[in-house]
Amino acid sequence: MSELGGAALELLDPQAGERILDVGCGEGTLTKKIAERGATVLGIDNSPEMVAAAQANGVDAQLLAAEAISFSEEFDAAFSNAALHWVLAKEQAAAAIFRALRPGGRFVGEMGGEGNLEKLREALDDELIGRGYRPPSEAGNWYASPEEFAEVYEEAGFRDVDARLIERPTPIDHGIAAWVTAFRKGWLDRALVPEGERAEIADAVADRVGSNMADYVRLRFIMRKPN
Repeated sequence: MSELGGAALELLDPQAGERILDVGCGEGTLTKKIAERGATVLGIDNSPEMVAAAQANGVDAQLLAAEAISFSEEFDAAFSNAALHWVLAKEQAAAAIFRALRPGGRFVGEMGGEGNLEKLREALDDELIGRGYRPPSEAGNWYASPEEFAEVYEEAGFRDVDARLIERPTPIDHGIAAWVTAFRKGWLDRALVPEGERAEIADAVADRVGSNMADYVRLRFIMRKPN
């Protein structure tokens, strides 16, 4: 996903001397690119494995969930790529990011948007139901519409919120089956699918989809904290 975040990074347009917070930095690939522009960057992620990978990659990274950010007016900008759709405590995260920015600071990024992976998610749920499993009734991700996203962040205090959906069909290099077992592990956990059956289910989902294309829909955004 970091390879697809270049457009959001250009929208951020990091400047030398700025202090920037990377929310959901993952292994730190884009965090390093921000630093290469001359900015000082702190990456945060709620995955110990990702934080360890980022630190091994030479990134200043901390284990911290987006909704638990406690910084106060310390950053000129915040950035996030392919992370906020995992944050279900969206109001708390928006308020925390707002507090972390200095007056006039900007928040830029991308996340999964409304309709993201709809075909893949439907194929997985159909396969689970056909095998007697009950897919979780509560969403595992926040795939927001531009209007819903703007409402949350305006309520947190941000202004000039520009949020847009971008359809981005994307080939999955390792295949749909690998996507199911890796990126829908939590969904399978909640559906109580035994580990020994997951590879077979993943292969069946890949057969249903019939290609390695993922129907990604991204929500790209930029906003500012008032002066």
